[in-house]
Order: sequence, then C-alpha cells, then structure tokens
Amino acid sequence: MKPIVHTSAHTVATVCPLDCPDSCSLDVTVEKGRVTTIDGSHLNPTTGGYICAKVRRFGERMYGPDRLLHPLIRKGGKGLAQFERASWDDALGLVAEKLIAARDRWGGESILPYSYGGSNGLLTQDTSDATLFRRLGASRLARTVCAAPTGAANMGMYGKMPSVTYEDFPEARLIIVWGANPSASGIHLLPYIREAQQRGATLVVVDPRTTPLAKQADIHLAVTPGTDLPVALAIHRYLFEEGHADDTFLAAHTRGADRLRERARAWTFDRAAAESGVPADAIRAVAEMYAATSPALIRCGWGSERNRNGGNASLAIMALPAVAGKFGVRGGGYAMSNSASWGITRTWIGAPEASTRVVNMNQLGRALLEPTDPPVNVLFVYNSNAAVTSPDQRRVLKGLEREDLFTVVFDQVMTDTARYADVVLPATTFLEGYDLARAYGPLSLQLGRPVVDAVGDARSNADVFGELLERTGLLMDGDPRGELEEMLTVLNQLPEQIGNDLRDHASATPPFEGRPVQFQTVWPLTADRKADLFPEHLDAEAPAGLYGYQADPGTPEYPLALISPSSERAITSTLAELPRPEVRLLMHADDAAARGLEDGDPVRIFNALGEVRCNLRVGVDIRPGTVSLPKGLWRKHTANGYTATALAPDTLTDLGGGACFNDARVEVSRAEVLH
Repeated sequence: MKPIVHTSAHTVATVCPLDCPDSCSLDVTVEKGRVTTIDGSHLNPTTGGYICAKVRRFGERMYGPDRLLHPLIRKGGKGLAQFERASWDDALGLVAEKLIAARDRWGGESILPYSYGGSNGLLTQDTSDATLFRRLGASRLARTVCAAPTGAANMGMYGKMPSVTYEDFPEARLIIVWGANPSASGIHLLPYIREAQQRGATLVVVDPRTTPLAKQADIHLAVTPGTDLPVALAIHRYLFEEGHADDTFLAAHTRGADRLRERARAWTFDRAAAESGVPADAIRAVAEMYAATSPALIRCGWGSERNRNGGNASLAIMALPAVAGKFGVRGGGYAMSNSASWGITRTWIGAPEASTRVVNMNQLGRALLEPTDPPVNVLFVYNSNAAVTSPDQRRVLKGLEREDLFTVVFDQVMTDTARYADVVLPATTFLEGYDLARAYGPLSLQLGRPVVDAVGDARSNADVFGELLERTGLLMDGDPRGELEEMLTVLNQLPEQIGNDLRDHASATPPFEGRPVQFQTVWPLTADRKADLFPEHLDAEAPAGLYGYQADPGTPEYPLALISPSSERAITSTLAELPRPEVRLLMHADDAAARGLEDGDPVRIFNALGEVRCNLRVGVDIRPGTVSLPKGLWRKHTANGYTATALAPDTLTDLGGGACFNDARVEVSRAEVLH
C-alpha cells in the first residue's frame, strides 16, 4: 500500500524502530512527497515529545548520496563498488538461481544468512526471511554480537522477568548505572534519573569513561574493562559476610544463594580493587550505601558484557537486588531489557527451525575462510553491516574478497559491506514502510506507518523475501505475499489483546496491570517463580564456572585496553555514513605523556590482528590504561580504512557466545601521516 501523497505540507504519526531502548513516537512532516522534518510526538508518553539528534537527521540518509536507489550487479573487483544498474527481475532472478544452485550442489548449509538488529521491528526480521532460509535448509546464525551474555544471564536467573521501567526511576533513593551511557543511547532515561536526584537519590556510575552521567554522579567507579565481575562479587561478599544479605527473601524467593556466597567469598574489597583499578574504599562505599538504602535500583547495561567475563558479570550484577532484598518496592530491583515482557513468540514463521549447523556471527571471518563441510558459498547480508561491525575485521574483509563467494547485500545505503557484494538490493527505510516497533527500555509497542513512497526502486524486506520464496519454488499456500499481508499475518498471531490494541489504537499495553514491581506484581518467569542465583546449566557452559573470573588478556607488548562504546552520532553503524567531526582515539593524558604523544598527533593503534590509524585526542574522560574509539565507524573514518573491530579478537564471552570487543589489547605510537 502506498501512502497518499499530499501537495501541501502535512504531518504523519509513526514510530522509530531503530536499535535504541526507547522507541520514540514521531511526527514526520512531509511536503511534496518528501520528508522535511522529523520530530518527537507525545503518543509515547515516556519519550515525551523529543528525539535524539541521530533520528532528526534521518532524512539525510533517505535522500543522501549513499542511498541505494536501484538493484545493482557487480562488474568490477570485490570491494571496489563497481556495479551496473539492474532491474529487480534480473537481480532477484540471479539471487534465486544462486540460492538454488548452492543448495543443490553443496547443500543448504552452504548458504549463510547474516543479519542482526537492523531496524529491529517485528516485521523487518524473522518473518518471511526466516521462512525462506529455513526452507532452504541454510546454516543458522547465532545473533550474538550484542545482548547475548546479558540475555543468557537474565534468562537463566529470572526468566527475563519484566524489569523496572523509566517512570519508576524517580522512586529510587539509590541508582547504580552499570555499563550504560544513556547520554548516547536511551536518552529518555536521563530526565527520570535527574528527577530522582532532585528528590535526593544518590547516583553511582560504573564505567571506564567519565561519561556525562558519570560527571553528575556521587560516586564513579572507573573500572578496567573486563573487571566488573570482581567488583560485583566484592559487594556480594560484603552483603553475605557482614550480615546484610536478606536471608528471609533468599529463602522464600531464590535458589542457589549458598553457591553464590561460596564463589564470592574470596573477593575482598582489596582483591577486587587490585583487579579493577578502583580504590577499595570506593567499592566499600558503594556496598555500604547499597546495603543501607531502599528503594535501590541497578540499571544493568550492555557495556559490561563485551568481554570474556561478560556473562558472569551480568549474573553477579543482576543477583545483587536478590541478595540485598531490594525487590518488592516501586523503584527497587533491576532495570534490563523489557523486550520479553510482551510474551510474544514468532509463531508466524512459516517453517520449523531446522537442525542445521550454527555459525556464531562474531566469527564470520572464520566461517568464510576456514575449511568447513560444506563451505559457505552464498552469503546473504541484511539488517547488518558486517564489514565494520564484526570482530577480527581483517579476516572478515579477506573472506568477503573471495571470488567464489556469492554475496548478496540488501540495505538502504551503500555500506562498506555492500561494496563487496555481487548483488546489491535497495531496501526501504522505516519511514517508507510498515513495522511494529517494540521498545526494550520503556514498555511500548507501536505501529509504524509509511510516511512517504519508497525512494527510487527500494522495496521492503517482506516484499523481497516473499518474492524470493516464490522464485525459489518454496512459496506455499497461505504464505503472506508482500508487506501488508505480512503485517496482517503477524497481527493475527500476536496475543489477542495486543493485536486488537494495535489494530484499534496503533499501540498496545503490556499483558499485566500497571508498571511492574518485581516480586510484587511480576515474578520470575521460571518454573517455580524463584530467582535461580546459580543456574547449573550455565555453570557447565562458563569456562571458569559460574562467577569464575578470567584474567586480563593483555601482555606487556599490548598494555592498553581498547573499548568501542556507542556514540551520539550513530546507532551502531546506521547513520555513520553522514558527515561528522573528525574521529579521534581518546587517551588519558598520563598514557599520552608516557608515550611522548600530544593532542592531535597522528597515531597507530595496533596489536597482532592489525592496526588502525587516526589522530589522537588527549583528555581525562577515560581511565588510564584504557583508550577508546567509537562503535560503528565506517572505513572512511580512519586514515587507513580500518576500524576498532580490526583490533577486536573473535573470541567469545563466557556465557551466550557474545562478542569480546572490549578484550582488545593494544599499543599506541606516533604514526607517519598517510596521504
């Protein structure tokens, strides 16, 4: 369905589905069929009528020079972005031919679909795309580049129980923001934290950087990346050993507390301080404050999971409110992802999941280059920019250069990954199609509407994958044909009240009354409604056991920890194609002085995996021993065309098989200027 094109300026209500916790409701002004202004609306009261600067600029992506307007077929070398315009008929005909040929010659597992969040809506991923790849018998992708360790911990301990929503942060008297930077991602949490502070709440921030929120905190624990686990266990030890554990709550509502106490016993404040680089007195101060204050709330972010100890760190952080008895009151407990709070399962996928091999997306380079049976011969990338977001970037790029690898990239703009494609397919943006946007911070589920016609020849995910089902002979009676039928199929299979709400009001309310209060109005989604503080199945998975700590992977040769946090400029790599200030490596003044470096110097950041070249920014907003390059950079942002992922190992986290971006250990030296 095409939106009605008005000749005069008018406003259309829709929602942002991009990978941010907040899912803002939007008012989009359209004039003569083009988006002219994007602003916030009040339909989602949590986002309060304002939006981030990223989404305000989304029109620049829609109409910018990088926008893909037509299907393209490669005519030059891999990576050179030399293409010839093609019709949809020719492009999809070639893709379907290659999919069937690969399946028939090498088996379906020779096909690897590669995607992650993309626009994150319920319609734009795991609908007809999943049906296609399941019926082909393709390799399965473990989507683990983000949230896998925290998800495993949350599921194992609480069954992904609904967590504290933004609106209840002002009720807390103590807020610990651990591994999150809402100033860059999730900006609508900030007013609620400020309101809590105005009411007298104490704020603690745990982050290697002095983020804007850390500057406003009462205590900032600037931990060394990968050492959140010892800090959390030291707090547990204090609670257990000094009489501050809530034994009544633990007996009634948990399992495994004795095992957690046993694993925490060795972690004194002094030992945790030696590992984390944070003074023992500061850790003790947080522990004492946490024990004495109620309501106390921990916002558990995703920064603390991006290392070898990430899953156990998440477990230890989320176990704190159970041990200290902080549940059962409004504004107490923990805040994590609320995406599971709706009870939605993707029953609309038109085929059961096959028992084919699983490829961890963090090891894409290995999957493309190492001998496997069968080898990956067709790579289909959508909702992702693998060339700059996957660890061990050099190996990924080498894999993408394979002449015998047929690569399809389905995206909105000419990404770094699209430059390596054999076929490029132009995708619609969220302002050109329907979607169902589910927030994972606030409890919000809204209908997204197209506000303009598709730009150029762009098509929606549902339209393209639906046609590929037909062209491969895999379309079955009853399968949805196109975007509108896909939406109706999903609406009809949602829980009844949610589907009705979306049809009638374009938004839905969650399947419980009011805002959740953990262990009062909502309970763990475990079999016995108890929190499992020591999930045995995770103990078997973790290399060092549950709550087991793995030491820093650094060496004297590579003494600096490189982190790649979210920025206020992009959503992972989405929108990073737009003009931005020069990207620089952030380094503490002490580390710069020790290397004879000054602000603005050209530097090389290197380890055994590769090197990145850019200029230096010297400051004090990062702890000594740690350096930072933003997440989601494109290759054009550095002097030698590599990003922080070129230095990140493709090793996996202790739980969930997540990415260890923050385990990158590097050295930095002055570089010759590249021309």
